[in-house]
Amino acid sequence: MIDAATIHQCADPTLKPAIVEKFIRAVGAPDPLAVTVRTGNRVILVTPPKTADDAMELVRRYVGQAMVRVGVTQYPAGLGVTDVAELKPDLVEACANIRMGTALFGKVYRIVTKWYGAPADEAFGDAIEAWKSGYFEGKYVFDEPDPGSLPAHKGASDADDKAVDGNDAARPASSPDDGTQRAKEPDNPNKAGIRIDLTGIGVGKPK
Repeated sequence: MIDAATIHQCADPTLKPAIVEKFIRAVGAPDPLAVTVRTGNRVILVTPPKTADDAMELVRRYVGQAMVRVGVTQYPAGLGVTDVAELKPDLVEACANIRMGTALFGKVYRIVTKWYGAPADEAFGDAIEAWKSGYFEGKYVFDEPDPGSLPAHKGASDADDKAVDGNDAARPASSPDDGTQRAKEPDNPNKAGIRIDLTGIGVGKPK
């Protein structure tokens, strides 16, 4: 098992620790040598490697023929590689795999969050699905450009941390609409407050 200290020490610093923890919990493998091979929806059963050399041999055998995920973060082996000779043992080294995996997931999470317009539980869930499938909104997400740092929103610094507990704290305050406001309202953190204040005007005044 990979301890929390190693995860925090090796994870990409641009991704919040709370998101890193959720990511590892959702997709992580306890064995740094873990190799998963899929073709479509079918999993190809392979003999679990016992050494780093065994793991890399498996990776080299299937890259280019199937979807190969490797290591703690189940990183997509072969990404950006045109020749199997370019594949490095870093893939099965725990710290390096965590660093590469969290950096790549950080980009995926930013892409999805930008699409939503604000950090939200749904954005994280869709980012995990995009990580597993490689696709988001019909595009191969790993090849998409990184949108970079997202605009800061009021309360957003706490939203991702609270989301670790699995609650809805990352979502904006409850609203009677159907949720379409969620992607827009955080851009103006004062908007909701003003609307709430106005509802009391003219109510309960003595005649």
